[in-house]
Amino acid sequence: MNIQVNRRSLLAGAGALSVSVVLPGGKARAAVFGADKRPPLIPQNLSSYVSINADGSAVCYWGKMDMGQGTDLGSAQMVAEELDLPIERVAILQGDTGTSVNQGGASGSTGIQMGGTALASAAAEARFQLVQMGSKHLNIPADQLRTENGAVISKADAAKKVTYGELIGGRWFDTQLEWNNQIGNALFVKGAGTRKPVAEHKVIGTSPLRRDVPPKVTGSGDFVVDIKVPGMVHARVIRPPVAGASPVSVDEGSVKDIPGVQIVREQAFLAVVAPREYDVVKAARQLKVTWSDVKPPFPGNAKIYDHIRAAPVLMKGGDKPVGDVEAAFRNAAKVIEATYEWPFQSHASMGPACAVVELKGNGEAVLYTGSQKPHFTAEGAAAMLGLPKDKVRGIWVPGPGCYGRNDAGDAAADAGLIAKLTGKSVRLIYSRADATGWDPKGPASVHKARAAIDKDGNVTAWDFGSKGFSRLDVNSNESAPHDNLAGQMTGVALKPTHIFNTPEESYGFANKRKTWETIPPLLDRASPLRGAHLRDPLGPQIHFASESFIDEAAFATNTDPVAFRMKHLKEPRDLAVVKAAADKAGWQPRTAARKQQTGDVARGQGVAYAQRNGTRVAVVAEVEVNVRSGKVWARKVTVAHDCGIIINPKQLTMTIEGNIAQSLSRCLHEEVKFNDKNVTSVDWETYPILDMVEAPESVEIVLINMPNIAPSGAGEGTMRPFAAAVANAIYDATGVRIRQAPFTPERVKAGFV
Repeated sequence: MNIQVNRRSLLAGAGALSVSVVLPGGKARAAVFGADKRPPLIPQNLSSYVSINADGSAVCYWGKMDMGQGTDLGSAQMVAEELDLPIERVAILQGDTGTSVNQGGASGSTGIQMGGTALASAAAEARFQLVQMGSKHLNIPADQLRTENGAVISKADAAKKVTYGELIGGRWFDTQLEWNNQIGNALFVKGAGTRKPVAEHKVIGTSPLRRDVPPKVTGSGDFVVDIKVPGMVHARVIRPPVAGASPVSVDEGSVKDIPGVQIVREQAFLAVVAPREYDVVKAARQLKVTWSDVKPPFPGNAKIYDHIRAAPVLMKGGDKPVGDVEAAFRNAAKVIEATYEWPFQSHASMGPACAVVELKGNGEAVLYTGSQKPHFTAEGAAAMLGLPKDKVRGIWVPGPGCYGRNDAGDAAADAGLIAKLTGKSVRLIYSRADATGWDPKGPASVHKARAAIDKDGNVTAWDFGSKGFSRLDVNSNESAPHDNLAGQMTGVALKPTHIFNTPEESYGFANKRKTWETIPPLLDRASPLRGAHLRDPLGPQIHFASESFIDEAAFATNTDPVAFRMKHLKEPRDLAVVKAAADKAGWQPRTAARKQQTGDVARGQGVAYAQRNGTRVAVVAEVEVNVRSGKVWARKVTVAHDCGIIINPKQLTMTIEGNIAQSLSRCLHEEVKFNDKNVTSVDWETYPILDMVEAPESVEIVLINMPNIAPSGAGEGTMRPFAAAVANAIYDATGVRIRQAPFTPERVKAGFV
């Protein structure tokens, strides 16, 4: 049996909640909650997280959502485990502000780690309450009862039992939970019920099939671009040719031949709407605008790293230093140092963002969005609509993907503002140039590393510092006008957060310092180069530099790179992933680049490791470098992965494979180009990504299950060390040390000179 939640029936019910149970063959029946009113949707209520249908199946309400990695299925497995139900009898309704509390959306690889854990805790309380109900129903003490397959059963006599449906089916739990008073990722609740011990797990650790794949393959499911609402108009936003410019005058006559077109303007914000989508596309192209004369704001792509080095520092931070770093450098027999550079990168999602704002005519609205944070995104749209946030319902509908803060939040805010100014429901979709050119970007940065080495070849001090644009020029939550283009273009004061990161690892150098510095944004308002979260915010660039330099230090001390890591790492789980990856990959020790070459093809092997919020990952990359063309192919990738207890091995494996594909694309191809006026990377030609023929020939993954350790995130961990593993492999193959990403053929060939 496949349980699906029907969003349309949810919207149609006045306070009622409908759940469609789709049986094999496509026939459906509906269990409607509403006979007794649902308790308030607040974090303290058990009903905010789980309910039981009349047939005893369960529905869980998840304030996160899945971006295609199966975290919704993993969370459903955790609920099924606690309720002693088969996974087929647990549905999950995700990313809807009308049915779930705000658990932060997809964020920081916390879907299972925090969101799933909170649901599981609530489900454990639901099981406890069901047992208490069963005790009264059967007149048997609770400690003499057990649960199995959706029923409360006497331990002494299995014939004495009562199903969940008979106990509460179709009605809401009225239980209160303890809540940690946090909204978003950190939200956690618990009750009197305790979670099952690992030894009793039946569902966790298995790999049931994904539920979202069949409708995607058959085209039977909706994407956000498919949403249509009555009376809506289509909209496009007009962006300036020079970033920071504002419209001075608009020639309305230039689009008078287009039926129903309307020009929408509020300060620097300019858009067009029309009843038909193609008409609004034509109007956006055809509209003649005179823009203000502003000084071009950017140094140009070729000068970005010089700009970063010379820019004033806005904020400093770092880890608490260990030992006396400067004294160790003064006494060193040898000092090695290197500088690494990482570019701006775009999300370059498969399709541009789309948002639909439906005005309900009663002072309320519904936002349909592909954003990974629909609760926060709905708040952002409400602010632009001028409505209280509880009057705008945000409904997540699958979109083109996200992995951080892409253009989805801006699309929602734009649509909200246009709906307010026109009084009409609005469907807004960006062009590819709008999406890639104007989405928030992963920030560019420069990283400097130094190591002090004594006369015996030991590293006595380690000094690593990063300088770059903040990763939070705009907040990933998308909930405030100052974090969205529409708000910034209508005069809202900016509130950037200045923050960077340091490498996350456990190297135990006697003297150690890790620092960071942020610099001012290139443009302080409505910038196409706004720093924001991109999958594993700052992780790839920081660990590209730090793990590349670990290799440089290993060779400088005449030590094999794996042996160097094993010597200096202090945490057993870190040592375990490095050893597992090296063993699985058949690591061949070396103390210098091997430069193995046949004809035009050089072959090499590189290793790197990193932590991420409790997860440990080591990667061994085997590459082939064509020395004539400079083209790099990661032929084989080996990953050892430890993220605590494994909920779904198959989905974890596929998540790691997805990490590999995106990481490889980012380190070989992706670089936002821009001139002094604007971003010039606006399509797949000017912002190329990994081609299918460039995928690795072989991917081998070692999953290290830690059943007694809580799950930690898997969505981003492999992103961190991957680029360094590839760069280290290029060095092993060619003797060329690549210190600037991406590793384009031109940069690789330049190293041969």
